[in-house]
Amino acid sequence: MKILDLYIGGNYLKFFVVVLLIPGILFSLFELLSELDSVGKGSYSMADALLFIALTSPRRLIDLVPITSLLAGIVALGKMADNSELVAMEASGLSRFRISLAVLGACSVIMVTAVSTREFIVPPLEQHARVMRAQALSARGVTFTQKGFWARRNNSFIHVNKLIGKDAAEDISIFAFDDKGNLEKFIHAANAAIQGRDRWVLYHVLEKKIDGLEIKSRYIPQLDLDSFLSQDQVSAMEFPPETLSALDLLDYIHALEKSGLNADNYRLALWRKVSQPLATAAMALLALSFVFGSTRKKSAGLRITMGTFVGIILYFFDQISMHAGLLLGLKPLVVAFIPF
Repeated sequence: MKILDLYIGGNYLKFFVVVLLIPGILFSLFELLSELDSVGKGSYSMADALLFIALTSPRRLIDLVPITSLLAGIVALGKMADNSELVAMEASGLSRFRISLAVLGACSVIMVTAVSTREFIVPPLEQHARVMRAQALSARGVTFTQKGFWARRNNSFIHVNKLIGKDAAEDISIFAFDDKGNLEKFIHAANAAIQGRDRWVLYHVLEKKIDGLEIKSRYIPQLDLDSFLSQDQVSAMEFPPETLSALDLLDYIHALEKSGLNADNYRLALWRKVSQPLATAAMALLALSFVFGSTRKKSAGLRITMGTFVGIILYFFDQISMHAGLLLGLKPLVVAFIPF
């Protein structure tokens, strides 16, 4: 029986890889077409665009895992059904429940791989890709780091240790020099809210003014600051919630709450990390219904067509419910589990 379990699971995994690559490549081509609009801006070249697509492709593949689980199950088990292999297995005493367990066993390998990839591989690749892209698109005087940036305006330099989406930042330092290159003022803020195109509001500010050998310090609860970055540059450095690890999401949620900003999209991304493995298993079980249910006597082509149609509907329903839920102010936990 273990040999049959391995055979069923092996077939499922083989077709999973094949089915995953097809939409993965297609979606990457669509992403490349959208990147062509940015080619030629700053120093952003076609080679940079191709590298950006390559580095961000793991995230697109992971997003497709639940739907691929459905289609791979239909193709793999459907092929076995058409070859009468499933009938022979049932005749030898292998129950449908045991076949389902074999599929779920293979599916568990996919779930562990997907979770590990999303947590440990996707975040550093996405961060590197977006920093590289932002730096290539940015004007002179701005240098992007892994999560923040250095910028210069006249005789002042600003260092932001961490940008949090398009709305907030943490650990901001400003160095102001006189015409002779001497430091005359230092400002540090614990966090900031980015409001509009040209205004940052700094919170918990410590200002130090240097006058010869004398240093005067004062605490300012709130300080307005003209933006050192354009809105496009801030957007270029934004890490979408789905590209962050669970620990980073928790960190972002805490930082946004400190700045009094809405963090629901990051909470949703966190809950979707929980719902996606469950959705993957649910899709694998749904595939079994196409093979053992009323469609078992249908042709393989019809089963695949029906499965693809159902998969597309579920994918778009998932995307629509995610955005609609945020717009309607539904709880992220509810929105994350609505589709499945």
